[in-house]
Amino acid sequence: MNRRDALRLTGIALASIVAAPVAKSVDRKLFSSIKQNTDKDATTRYIFEQIITKAKGENFSSRPIGTMMGDLGTLLLGTAYIGGTLEGAPELCRIDLTGLDCVTFFENVLCMARIIKKKSYSMNDLINEVTMTRYRSGKLDGYISRLHYTSEWIKDNVKKKTVNDITKDLGGIVFPLQLSFMSQHPQYYAPLKDNQELVKEIAGIEQSINTLTHYFIPKKDVRKIENKLKTGDIIAIATNKEGLDYAHTGMIMRDKRGKARFLHASVKKKKVYLDTTISAYLKTVESHIGITVLRPLEP
Repeated sequence: MNRRDALRLTGIALASIVAAPVAKSVDRKLFSSIKQNTDKDATTRYIFEQIITKAKGENFSSRPIGTMMGDLGTLLLGTAYIGGTLEGAPELCRIDLTGLDCVTFFENVLCMARIIKKKSYSMNDLINEVTMTRYRSGKLDGYISRLHYTSEWIKDNVKKKTVNDITKDLGGIVFPLQLSFMSQHPQYYAPLKDNQELVKEIAGIEQSINTLTHYFIPKKDVRKIENKLKTGDIIAIATNKEGLDYAHTGMIMRDKRGKARFLHASVKKKKVYLDTTISAYLKTVESHIGITVLRPLEP
């Protein structure tokens, strides 16, 4: 599906630069409990700096990237769910850690893990890394260059060697796509609403994605492969809704009992939340038909 949910939630709890002292380590409840600040850019930098401080102090860079992604994702537990944080003109690589949707959650966690692995600790390093993963071939060139469909994000990032699509190896089957949602519903996207040329370009991209081979593990088979999933594996949840590919995304987090739980920015919970096992989670939504599994690669 289009990777950005249009839902906007009000009353978001943001970190306060003014009120909150700079901590020596990050409290994972910090970002959901301290006062509201209208300067989201400054607050995002503050959150980022706290995460980097903890990463340096606890030598995160020595950990496998998947393990580190689990640690970073845990630090963001409780962060409010908010959609649409990437939208605006002109197209920029926007990063907002004060509120996350299902894609910006895993995207920021992946990119923070990658820069920490490379011992590159500045906000500019994060912006460059997110630009590389978010845009086609890593090049920001307007709204069309953004990887709007998760299926294209997967193909592009496999090619960039940021992730490995292990779905077929886990027994996945072909996931036939008939993408058309964005071109058929331009009214939902401000840049497309009154621009037929951009709509035509999006339609061409959809047709191109539809020609590629994609894989997913059907819902009924996910429990069988849960023991093969690792902390930090990125999960894309396939949907049967017309014109779309994936309805939701998140990560695997193995708990102390070894269960492969779903860590995600949840619309229902309105925050980043550690949910039940991925197989159980799939049963909560009828239109969820299975998963694609992406394993992060060391940079």
